[in-house]
Amino acid sequence: MSDSHKKLDDWLGTQQVAEDHITAFPLAALAATLDREQSGDTVPPLWHWLYFLPIAPMSEAGPDGHPKRGDFLPPVPLPRRMWAGGRVTFHAPLKMGERATRTSTIANIEDKTGRSGRLVFVTVQHSIEAGGELKLEEEHDIVYRDAPQADTRPQQPQLAPQGESWSRTIDANPVMLFRYSALTFNSHRIHYDYPYATQVEAYPGLVVHGPLIATLLLDLVRRERPDATLQSFAFKALRPTFADHTFKVCGAPSADGKTIDLWAKDHEGYLTMRATAGIE
Repeated sequence: MSDSHKKLDDWLGTQQVAEDHITAFPLAALAATLDREQSGDTVPPLWHWLYFLPIAPMSEAGPDGHPKRGDFLPPVPLPRRMWAGGRVTFHAPLKMGERATRTSTIANIEDKTGRSGRLVFVTVQHSIEAGGELKLEEEHDIVYRDAPQADTRPQQPQLAPQGESWSRTIDANPVMLFRYSALTFNSHRIHYDYPYATQVEAYPGLVVHGPLIATLLLDLVRRERPDATLQSFAFKALRPTFADHTFKVCGAPSADGKTIDLWAKDHEGYLTMRATAGIE
């Protein structure tokens, strides 16, 4: 094991506790961003990402807009950082007016070498409680990557599956990305700073947030199965989605209706995210 990996492993087991008050405005603002009405007093699935936000001073912001590494998250020496996926178990909904506590733990750090260079995967476990009740448990995968090399051959994209029962077309415009960045206090410049995204991180455009796509996948379930109670959700990001194009969120329920296969595809028909929702 390399010395650098040993230093990263020092972060294993690190914990962070955050408290928040579940207020109404973030829910109303995200509902407006997703063009849907917000009703009731519960937090919809995945909308808990609007709370427990890390608020770093400007003096602690790194060159990519994220807070500098080495506090809670390990100091991975790679320039590109993305959500790779996650798994969530829903026990009970959060409710407006509650005071909730989230306990986060660095559960795993994996150092790999892929086709595009070095990759470091960090898994963070979260548990959220309110009023003495466990509300949800989550595993959140973060991937750190090398900067792209000029001679790196791009990975062949995978075409999205056919045969969806449900679909919705999303206009991935910069206004939506700005709103979601603001609501989640996400200052990663790839989502709003076009020169930075294209010239520094070498993307072809502004990058749509992975958590936003995941939220839209579950929003599709809520639109098509408003009677269902969500039990679990797992998602994996496969390819970036870029602004100034439309993309689709799609779903196909299983025969027994207990599981829903979900995926997102970009304007060229390539698979960008795959997910599974368990309902009852």
